[in-house]
Amino acid sequence: MAKVLPEDVYYIARQKGTERPWTSKYENFKEVGTYYCAACGNPLFKSDTKFESGCGWPSFYEPISKTSIIYKEDKSHGMVRTEVECGRCEAHLGHVFDDGPPLQGCVIALMASYSTLRKPKKQKSNTTTKTKNSLKR
Repeated sequence: MAKVLPEDVYYIARQKGTERPWTSKYENFKEVGTYYCAACGNPLFKSDTKFESGCGWPSFYEPISKTSIIYKEDKSHGMVRTEVECGRCEAHLGHVFDDGPPLQGCVIALMASYSTLRKPKKQKSNTTTKTKNSLKR
């Protein structure tokens, strides 16, 4: 059964639209988890690869795997850019910019209304208390 996408997600994912900068619910989002494609559920990015780029969209410096996203040349709007698509369903996710943080290469500016964030599942433990440091990766 095909999934019907909400209108705003369809506009970005299938029509290669763009949401306005600084309007995404994930722009200043700090919670730990994994960002997934809203259309097909493909894992895209871990929250620990997200950083503040100042571009107005959530930005990541590394996908979750080499196959989780696809890079394609985009010659639209009178410029040449690198588009990022979902590796499974080829939905538009955003664009790569080569002004990322030092030593980490490119920025992937994600159209975040097109993604969902799932928090990691809590693991059961034999101990009753955990320190803050034991929860860090």
